[in-house]
Amino acid sequence: MRRICVIVTARPSYARVKTALEAMRDHPAIDLQIVVAASALLDRYGRVVDVIRKDGFEVAAEVYSVLEGGAVAQSVRSVGIGLIELASVLSRLEPDAVVTIADRYETIANAIAASFMNLPLVHIQGGEFTGSIDNKVRHAITKLADVHLVASELARHRVVSMGEDPRYVINTGCPSVDLAAEVARDPGLDFDPFERYTGTGPSFDLSGGYVVVLQHPVTTEHDDAFEQARISLDAVRALGKPVFWFWPNVDAGSDGTSKALRMFREREGDRPFHFFKNMLPQDFLRLIVNSDCLIGNSSVGIRESAFLGVPVVNIGTRQNGRERGPNVADVAHDVDAIRAAATRQIAHGRYPASHIYGDGRAGVRIAEELARVELTIEKRDFLVPAGAALGLVEREGL
Repeated sequence: MRRICVIVTARPSYARVKTALEAMRDHPAIDLQIVVAASALLDRYGRVVDVIRKDGFEVAAEVYSVLEGGAVAQSVRSVGIGLIELASVLSRLEPDAVVTIADRYETIANAIAASFMNLPLVHIQGGEFTGSIDNKVRHAITKLADVHLVASELARHRVVSMGEDPRYVINTGCPSVDLAAEVARDPGLDFDPFERYTGTGPSFDLSGGYVVVLQHPVTTEHDDAFEQARISLDAVRALGKPVFWFWPNVDAGSDGTSKALRMFREREGDRPFHFFKNMLPQDFLRLIVNSDCLIGNSSVGIRESAFLGVPVVNIGTRQNGRERGPNVADVAHDVDAIRAAATRQIAHGRYPASHIYGDGRAGVRIAEELARVELTIEKRDFLVPAGAALGLVEREGL
């Protein structure tokens, strides 16, 4: 039986891997070890570790590594703490492979720790392209990883073009789309969000429609986070619709985004804006599939919303370069542009489902691949033939 250690570092990471964790837990050839780290342990971001346990998973270890403050230097220090703590955890667990998810800054610690400890590294959702520091993190992890479980065909081609062995680059689809597929089969809003999750702000009637906003800071634009959030608040207020607004993640600039939300809440607390830290993944998807529009810059607008056909207004550069369906309207940080795009998307209504990121069976495929694939740290790069390399040198004049 293979001991597979999956490191979950944030609330979106859990949503992206939940069905894969379920499939691994139930697979007869896999002994699942879950390590929860970074912001997934913090109350400010919804204590995802509690959700994981509530869903019936055992947590093998907790790694406290996040230094809060929203400054870029804190991200560096957090990665360093993560490396130190993971060395002890991985030494104790002795996994046969380590799985890291996507591209958040703290995940680079997972990849470095596993690689330096000679543990085969499996990367989920490599090969994608976006703005901010995530691109560098994602591609660096690709070069450290031994097995690549990607979410789309374009992502698979990108990873292979980076020199990775095609035999170990497998398009499984995105596990978060599995949850969207579950919700699509029964999309009704079967819970009261105010009662189940409390949050802050006034309650309101949902029968007349509402919008959902999830906007994170952009690490390469962290100094602009406050102003970017203020612009979005002004634009969404101008729509005149009730709003469910979710707190940002822990990236550099989060203090600026949070400050803008707190100031708005204190100044205009009687408006129908309700703020949440976190929701169970399926509940969040039910909330957005029943909304008039999703606004912000979260990847849920690109992935799950494409499958569900939810109209999306994507703001700014955070998702630049990522494959998207026809449901996404891209706009800059501008009040009038955001308001106009949201008005058009609300009037348009639901879009046809797009399967860019999978068909809803990624979790099972990931478990099957982890039980089957060769796990080794031997160098297996798909090398460019010597003649081709020489031709490249001649063409570039190197």
